[in-house]
Amino acid sequence: MGWLLDAGYLAAAMVASPFLLARMARRGTLHTDWSARLGEGEAIPRSERPRVLVHAVSVGEINACRTLVRRLEAHPARPEVVVAATTDTGLRRAVELYADRHPVAQYPFDLTVAVRRLLDRVMPDVVATVELEVWPNLTSECRRRGIPVVVVNGRLSPRSFRGYRRARPFIAPMFRRLEAVLAQDEAYAARFIDLGVDPARVEVSGGMKWDAAEIADEVPGASALGEAMGIDRGRPLVVAGSTAPGEEALLESAVPAGVQLLCAPRRPEWAAQAAAAMPGCARRSRRERGSPRGRFLLDTIGELRQAYALADVVVVGRSFGRLHGSDPVEPIALGRATVIGPASADFQTTVEALRAGGGLVQCGAPELAAVLARLVADPAERAAIASRGRAVIRAHQGASDRAAERLVALAVERARQGERAGARQGGS
Repeated sequence: MGWLLDAGYLAAAMVASPFLLARMARRGTLHTDWSARLGEGEAIPRSERPRVLVHAVSVGEINACRTLVRRLEAHPARPEVVVAATTDTGLRRAVELYADRHPVAQYPFDLTVAVRRLLDRVMPDVVATVELEVWPNLTSECRRRGIPVVVVNGRLSPRSFRGYRRARPFIAPMFRRLEAVLAQDEAYAARFIDLGVDPARVEVSGGMKWDAAEIADEVPGASALGEAMGIDRGRPLVVAGSTAPGEEALLESAVPAGVQLLCAPRRPEWAAQAAAAMPGCARRSRRERGSPRGRFLLDTIGELRQAYALADVVVVGRSFGRLHGSDPVEPIALGRATVIGPASADFQTTVEALRAGGGLVQCGAPELAAVLARLVADPAERAAIASRGRAVIRAHQGASDRAAERLVALAVERARQGERAGARQGGS
């Protein structure tokens, strides 16, 4: 039935193309590698070692699987690792993190011919999709080839679950084809089961983002970033990461007098609006240095971790408006007192764990100014919050180890099956 699904994809693309092309133009992604999105590219030569394809969507998921890739690298079975990303920004981040050690590929559209081309080129023994990235043609073609598909760091937000549930009669076969789901928590596990995954194939293994959080007191490049942007290291600095439109204006009014503010918009196309909300800000993309008002705009990709390391207080963006939050773990792992807004549904389990352990401050927009004033004025409270947050992170780590063991076991078994099949053919 792949042809029928392909026809549906193409029909939907034709109807939505004006909207999609306009959005791609705004985001600057019209010049994507279209041939790669159709599955084309160079074949990746194989050795006799088992091979794992780790597939993530964008920057957040690519970052989340860093520890998983390291665990696979260190495994005694020495599996080959290939990393695939869907978005252009995710692909660039994957190249930065992994290309010196592992092949990196663009994940294509879920068209039958594109998926077949990718699998022909990569020849994996197991496919690991990070968080949710499951597609009908991918699971169908992997089932046909005997390649197990495993969801690692499994997550189904309430919003995604509602959407999938409406289409359950059509997507349940896709979920039934999954070899295993390693879910972040019980709620996510129950949602995967509801959508059709065999309960015997679902287990709660924890969230890999806890593992990806590198607990460190210093970050290479942080001082250089501060110097290049002209940040005064003698004055307090609030860093707001992954902000959405409207939050920069909120922060501009909430930051205490004399305190510096650095905002890092979640998307590059939001940078102009962010700059307008912070008059006189120094923009990193323009290599501007220094701001009389102590306002800075980090409108580049890949430097947020360094900015967090410079902060006295961190504010997590996309959480004070109508969106659904961002991940607060990274700044907490760097020892920074961290504040998040009330909209955190996409990371609710993480936020609840950190709040319960006293390692995260959550407040609404009306309270933000008072919270920031209190934290900026009290270094002892900042240190205590950060210390408790780090303790919560350590207590939740280990999901990457469990995922690596499962993936390698499946990859080794399939590689052995291939050897046995080859031996039978050679003897016939």
